[in-house]
Amino acid sequence: MVALPAYASGTSDVSLLGDTIGDNLDRTVARVGDRDALVERASGRRWTYAELAADVDAVALGLRALGVAKGDRVGIWAPNCAEWVLAQYATAKLGAILVNINPAYRVHELEFVLNQAEVATLIATPTFKTSDYEAMINEVRPNCPALATVLLIGRPEWTELVETGKRADRGALKEIRLSPDDPINIQYTSGTTGFPKGATLSHHNILNNGFFVGELCGYTEQDRVCIPVPFYHCFGMVMGNLGATTHGACMVIPAPAFDAKSTLDAVQAERCTSLYGVPTMFIAELALPDFADHDLSSLRTGIMAGSPCPVEVMKQVIDRMGMTEVTICYGMTETSPVSTQTRADDSVDRRVATVGRVHPHLEVKIVDPVTGLTAARGEQGELCTRGYSVMLGYWGQPDKTAEVIDAARWMHTGDLAVMDDDGYVAITGRIKDMVIRGGENVYPREVEEFLYTHPDVLDAQVIGVPDERYGEELMAWIRLRPGAEPITVEAMRAYCAGKLAHYKIPRYVHVVDEFPMTVTGKIRKVEMRERAVEILRANQTNGG
Repeated sequence: MVALPAYASGTSDVSLLGDTIGDNLDRTVARVGDRDALVERASGRRWTYAELAADVDAVALGLRALGVAKGDRVGIWAPNCAEWVLAQYATAKLGAILVNINPAYRVHELEFVLNQAEVATLIATPTFKTSDYEAMINEVRPNCPALATVLLIGRPEWTELVETGKRADRGALKEIRLSPDDPINIQYTSGTTGFPKGATLSHHNILNNGFFVGELCGYTEQDRVCIPVPFYHCFGMVMGNLGATTHGACMVIPAPAFDAKSTLDAVQAERCTSLYGVPTMFIAELALPDFADHDLSSLRTGIMAGSPCPVEVMKQVIDRMGMTEVTICYGMTETSPVSTQTRADDSVDRRVATVGRVHPHLEVKIVDPVTGLTAARGEQGELCTRGYSVMLGYWGQPDKTAEVIDAARWMHTGDLAVMDDDGYVAITGRIKDMVIRGGENVYPREVEEFLYTHPDVLDAQVIGVPDERYGEELMAWIRLRPGAEPITVEAMRAYCAGKLAHYKIPRYVHVVDEFPMTVTGKIRKVEMRERAVEILRANQTNGG
């Protein structure tokens, strides 16, 4: 029998939305205007949908009074706060393009993004944690000729903007002619190689992706979604905010940045039904000394995404947090972001071993990275996706766009994956993360999953490091559980012996308190590899 190709398309009885983001919000307000829309725990501020719409319109009209028009780029540089949400929907109503700026950026990255996107208006908080945003903005401003206006949240200029908008005629927003296919958002990818690239997304891209994420989580106006993941990333502003507002659900901001205790406190106080996070966030929440003191009985669902989800962590989220309908999502900024998702009725095994099936109205396939031909089901290859979610392109970089979106509009993800006979996709690694040890291909994910079974291991990451004999060797970075005894290389290798093929057993073990991570909680393996080379060089120098 001829094997089925590793291709799947997402059928659905639910149609794609043909709205702009602003029209969709107004439609939700007309339906559930008196229900909670937004809660900001840090300040205690709360909005119903009617109140949220009024403030969104005020910010939009205030920006319009400053001269912001359709197609203009408006930057936002802030942690999670209510003003971020207001700016997101206000710019959408104007047809201005919101440029998300990573809160962790320093001066040179800020300057690059402001110039690359030609940002004319910048909304920012004056400070965040130890970062003085105001000082950094003042430093780069002379080098950013397009930047005409800076609005600092909490300062008189922001208050004046809102008050100006409140005095204006809300009907003026209806005069702005917008298309769902207009660009509405630029999100800069992490830029692990060189400067970041600006994935340009339309109303149609992100509104529909947020909507269908919410559909597969079963959202209604009864749901309350706790969003500790950053708004500047798709996880927060699309899967979180747009996932909620397309269904009339409530957005709950537990804190400006992720804090495990604040997150669980918010779930308890606001009776949240859904909780989002990357695996490292759930690991931190489960490890809280007073975890058992939190009433999480309201939780029903949620999303774990952003990086591979360890099996043991997923099982604890279901068993200890009560998130029986928790789903796994897989995607990337360039695809708005979600391409596959598990369903609430999927078995636990499916939810821990795969990233689910193709999303409604999308296509996925797995191809041979060398020939580009579609692989058979069960064969490993590169995952590609096509459909409404694929970005318009990288802002101002058609050459970079052409490197990842082929002539048939397939987005090449760079991720290795396998599709089974039922269409479920398992991510097996990154093409760039694959380690070639003495001619043997080693996929770090497989080794990491095994290391999680060690009783003292809280978290594990595996990378390749240079080796004169084998070309590359494996190095495991380990986080130990609180109170665990220090672990030696010999002890870890003995644990692996007989259970992993000899070439998959890490030669080096490095114990750390934390992994280098992006603001979104993704492990920065590029930085780990750089630091690993320094560590090994120092050990050799010291006779280690």
